[in-house]
Amino acid sequence: MGNCCSDYAGARTAIGGTAGSLLNQTNDAVDNFFKSRGYQGLFSQIELSFSASGLRDRDVLSKSDPIMVLYAKGKNGALEEIGRTEVVLNSLNPTWITKQTLTYHFEVVQVLVFRVYDVDTQFHNADVKILKLEEQQFLGEATCALSEIITKSDGSLTLDLLRQDSIRSGDSQKCGKLKVHAEECVGSKTTVELILRCSDLEYRDLFSKSESPLIIECYNFNTNGKHDLLGKVQTSLVELEKLYSGGQGENLFLSASVGHDSQTKVLKSRLFVDKFSENIQYTFLDYLAGGFELNFMVAIDFTVRLCPVCLREHLWIPQNVIPEDAIQFYALTSSCLPASNGNSRLPDSLHYIDPSGRPNAYQRAIVEVGEVLQFYDSDKRFPTWGFGARPIDGPVSHCFNLNGSSNYCEVEGIQGIMMAYASALLNVSLAGPTLFGPVINNAALIASQSVANGGRKYFVLLIITDGVVTDLQETKDALVKASDLPLSILIVGVGGADFKEMEILDADKGDRLESSSGRVASRDIVQFVPFRDVQSRWGNFSSASTSSRITYSIFSLHAEQKYPAKSLVM
Repeated sequence: MGNCCSDYAGARTAIGGTAGSLLNQTNDAVDNFFKSRGYQGLFSQIELSFSASGLRDRDVLSKSDPIMVLYAKGKNGALEEIGRTEVVLNSLNPTWITKQTLTYHFEVVQVLVFRVYDVDTQFHNADVKILKLEEQQFLGEATCALSEIITKSDGSLTLDLLRQDSIRSGDSQKCGKLKVHAEECVGSKTTVELILRCSDLEYRDLFSKSESPLIIECYNFNTNGKHDLLGKVQTSLVELEKLYSGGQGENLFLSASVGHDSQTKVLKSRLFVDKFSENIQYTFLDYLAGGFELNFMVAIDFTVRLCPVCLREHLWIPQNVIPEDAIQFYALTSSCLPASNGNSRLPDSLHYIDPSGRPNAYQRAIVEVGEVLQFYDSDKRFPTWGFGARPIDGPVSHCFNLNGSSNYCEVEGIQGIMMAYASALLNVSLAGPTLFGPVINNAALIASQSVANGGRKYFVLLIITDGVVTDLQETKDALVKASDLPLSILIVGVGGADFKEMEILDADKGDRLESSSGRVASRDIVQFVPFRDVQSRWGNFSSASTSSRITYSIFSLHAEQKYPAKSLVM
C-alpha cells in the first residue's frame, strides 16, 4: 500500500485510507451491567461510505484530487480525527472506496464532521496518514449527527459542503454535496433454536454446546460438580438440520488416549434433533430502516407545596390533613427540602430561570433526553403538557397544553419545548396536587390512535417531577392499561424529595404493577431516574440506563409479536 491515490477514471483502485478508533469503543462494564439485568447493550458497528458531487475545481490544468477526512466532535467542540479516505485523482464527483467503521450508540448524540481537501500533486505518492492537511486546499465541510444518517430509510444522507469562511460567518456558501451511506456490520442475523434428545443412555443427561466446530456433549450430572462425560457428537448446523428432517439419530462417541495414540469409541447412545427452527433476529436499525419511529412526549410538573416547617413552598399537604396536623404529617413523610418547585424568579426554585442562561434541572432533563430522541422522530413535533397548575382565570389543570393552545398540544423541536416551558411559567400559577394519571392517559390515547391507524411508532413519555405522586393507585391503573401499547414512560425526579413511590411505579425490583381491578401489567413500561443520582454518577443523563431500557421495551414488545418485526422491516 505504497501510495494513497485511486484513479477514478480507471479501475478506481483504493490505496491507503485510515481508520481511527474513536466511537469504536464500548464500555464492557456498562454492557455487562445491562446484560446481567436482561438488557442488550444498544450499540452497533456501522460502516460509512462516502461520495461527493459538484466539488470546487482548485487545479489549473486538471480537476481536483479530493480526499475526505472524518472527525468526531465532542461536547466541548473539540474535533478528533477518526479516519481518512484515499485520494481520488482528477475528479469533481468522487466515490471513495475506503470506508470507516464506527460504533453507533443510541443513547449518545454522535456529531460527525466531514472535511474534503484537494491534495496537491507533489503529495500523490505520500501515505494519507502523514499528509499535513494544512498544506492541502480546503474544498468544503459538512456536519451531522450519526443518528441523522441511520434514520434515513435507505441509510443515506446528502449534506451541503460549506466553505470555511461561510461556516465562521454563518453564510451558507455551498461548494458541492457529500453523500454518506451507513450500513450495519452484521455477519448473520439468523438464530437457530434446537431441542435435542438422546436415547439408550444409562443416566439422565444435560447438554452443553461449545464453540465451532459444533460439539454437543452429554453428561451425567453429579451434585458435587464433577459431571461424567457419557458421550459427544461433533457436527454442524447443516448436519443437525438433516437429522431433524430425516428423523434419524447420530451415535455418540468417546475419545480415549492409549499411550501416544487417541482412539474413538462409537457408542450405542444416539442423539436426536426434535426441533430445528431458524429465525431472523432483527436489530434496532432494521426497525428504523422499515420506517419505524420513536415519538417523544413531555409532561412537566408545575405543582407547588407549602412546607409547614420552614413555610416555604415545596410540600403539598393532602386535603385530608388538617392544618394543626400538618407539621406532624410532614415529619412522618419527608424532610425539609433545600429546593423544589416555586416562584421561577427565586434562585432556590427548581423552576428558576437564570438570567445568565444557565439551564435549570427541568431544562437540562428536557434537552438531554430530547436531543437523543429527536432524530428518530421524522416531523420533530412533540406533544408537550404541564400538570398541577392553574391557568389564568381557570381551575387547576392536571394536563394542559404547554403551548397555551386549547386545540393542539404539539410544539416544534426541542427549542419549541423550551420556549413553551418558559412561557408557561409566566402564564400559569403553580398549584397541586401531583397527579400523573391524566398525562399518562393522554399519552396512551395518542399511542392507541397510532396503533389503530397502523402507525409504525413507539412513544416515549418523559415526565419531569419534583415530588411524591398523590394519585398512586390511579397512576397504577393508567400504567396497567397502557402496558399493551407501544409506549415507555421515563420519570425523571428533580430536587431532593423522597422518590420511594416512583420506585414502586418502576417495577424493576418486584412484581409487575396491578390495577385496582386486579389486572396485572403485561410488561413494565416505567423507568424512574433520580436526576441527582445521574448527575453525580454518570456526569450526564443520556449515559444512564434509560435509553437501553427504552430500547429493551421496544424489542420485548415486538418479541411478543404484538407489533411483529415483519410488519416493520421492508
